[in-house]
Amino acid sequence: MDPNTLFSLSGKVALVTGGATGIGRMAATGLMMAGARVLIASRKGDACVAVAEELNAMDGPGSVEGFAGDVGSEAGIDALVKEVTGRADALHILMNNSGVTWGAPMGQFPHAAWEKVMNVNVAGLFHLTQLLLPMLIKSSTADDPARVVNVGSVMGDAPLGDGAYSYAASKAAVLHMTKIMAKELAGHHVTVNALAPGPFVSKMTAFATADEGMRAKVGEDVPLGRVGRDEDIAGCLQFLCGKGGSYITGAVLPVSGGIQVMSGPNLFRAALEG
Repeated sequence: MDPNTLFSLSGKVALVTGGATGIGRMAATGLMMAGARVLIASRKGDACVAVAEELNAMDGPGSVEGFAGDVGSEAGIDALVKEVTGRADALHILMNNSGVTWGAPMGQFPHAAWEKVMNVNVAGLFHLTQLLLPMLIKSSTADDPARVVNVGSVMGDAPLGDGAYSYAASKAAVLHMTKIMAKELAGHHVTVNALAPGPFVSKMTAFATADEGMRAKVGEDVPLGRVGRDEDIAGCLQFLCGKGGSYITGAVLPVSGGIQVMSGPNLFRAALEG
């Protein structure tokens, strides 16, 4: 089979929320390089416009458009949907990437950290998908389903709090909701899958990945020995959204270097060595 056909997104229209930075930008780059017309939106519209110009300067086969969009409120989501429907007649790919986090030690974690994080990471993701569903269904066929890709986290799969309690819980909700949506939307020829990333370089992880030395230290705690790279995310999107991923729904791709299967020491090693 021709790999160019399996992973080509020529003629596809995609929306990536939070697409100006981090994992969203990595995904937008991968989609654009596979030939898609990519819309990127975040609260900082100017940043999205600037990033779109940078990505278009790469002269890939696709294109990128940037504008403001906020999934943190119902009014913001309504405005984002209006912007998307005004720019495109079809939507083949939706990547729900926008997210926020909050960190504080147990005993000092504020009540407000739950409402804000769950509102964006869970309610915002669900409501945006719900409102864009007619566009996705209109663009789907049995042979070529529309695609929804939700961004969870390895923290939603493994019991890793690290002071980000509401974030970890919200990402567990994203992974579970992905499976519910996958079941309910399969009949409409819409696939719904999720990524569960480990440590990648982004604004959200800048406190631990700001320079090469810090990234190396973080990588030492990852089974595969490094933090994630741009191509790790880009490749996932090209796979899930291309022809090669058309028969996959309800999956969670653990893009975490093996963190999701880490466990404690061998239970009997001490006795055997003693």
